[in-house]
Amino acid sequence: AQRTIPTGEPLAIDDIGLLAVLNDPDLRAGRGTFDAARAGLLQASLLPNPSGSLSFEPLLGGAGTSAWAASLTEDLRGILMYHTQKKAARLQLQQVDADLLWQEWQVAQQARILALDLYWDGLALSLAGRERELLDREVRQVQAATRSGALDLTVLAPLLAAEASAAQTAASLHLAQLQGWQQLDALLGLQPQARFAIAPPTMAPLPSNLEALLRELPRRRPDLVALQLGYHAADESVRSAIIGQFPAFALGGAWEDDNGNVRNAGPTASFDLPIFDRHQGQVAQTRATRLQLHEQYQARLDAAVGAAKGLAAQIRRLTGDARQARRAAAAAQSQSIAAQRARVSARRKACR
Repeated sequence: AQRTIPTGEPLAIDDIGLLAVLNDPDLRAGRGTFDAARAGLLQASLLPNPSGSLSFEPLLGGAGTSAWAASLTEDLRGILMYHTQKKAARLQLQQVDADLLWQEWQVAQQARILALDLYWDGLALSLAGRERELLDREVRQVQAATRSGALDLTVLAPLLAAEASAAQTAASLHLAQLQGWQQLDALLGLQPQARFAIAPPTMAPLPSNLEALLRELPRRRPDLVALQLGYHAADESVRSAIIGQFPAFALGGAWEDDNGNVRNAGPTASFDLPIFDRHQGQVAQTRATRLQLHEQYQARLDAAVGAAKGLAAQIRRLTGDARQARRAAAAAQSQSIAAQRARVSARRKACR
């Protein structure tokens, strides 16, 4: 389904992730691996060519005729290994496809996280600017009061320290935002100085049944699916290596006509004698590869489950902290309103 991304208004977080998938230079370069894997499947789908030979011996002297011979043979071991090799190549193609999907998901998530940080950093910069304005105004008022002798210099020192701290915080936020924009522009394939508006993010709620989702994780996460496909492909490679222990055996037919005009025809067979090389090295290598993929899959699955549970715990903790911060902000706002009202009332009384 086609999706139109409006460029004349602030971009949503999900749209930024989609644009990163479409425009990331590394992803575009990595998609060539899929064409290579598809070519490997095409090669594995082809049966081995038969071998033919033809010889001709013209008569140079004496009685008789010219002799000739022809033969046609086919390697049976290649035919026996055809099914497993083709299946392994198909699984490898699916593995590459799943790996590319996982890379696209990672790029999209990286772009979404960068956009999310940039949005909140922008709000933090705005609040930091307001804080500096308030501190600057308060510092000027205290300086005027100290010059008139109404206040002591000890009152000014904490304000100057707070002003310096606010300036340092603003500088750090500016630097972090600059670095974030450069990283996001690189993912989107834009110039480093490109800027655009980001829409307010909407946060999805925490899943109610996390354990059920974790049980489905091996079927839902592309990198785990890719490792499963790689394991099955390695399993087929083990089968091919075991079949490869069967000695090379070529079967066909031969036709001869010697210089005495005697004609012969019959089957021919040629085979290797598995005295030294019985394909045992290839079998051991494919089995080791299969075991390595199994261990990688189990380690990746354990790490994914642990990371999901850890993130869920962090989200619950941050949600609780956010609720407390909202309550504290509401209380501070109420106190600020009450203080402003008291200040206005005091001024009115002073004017009377």
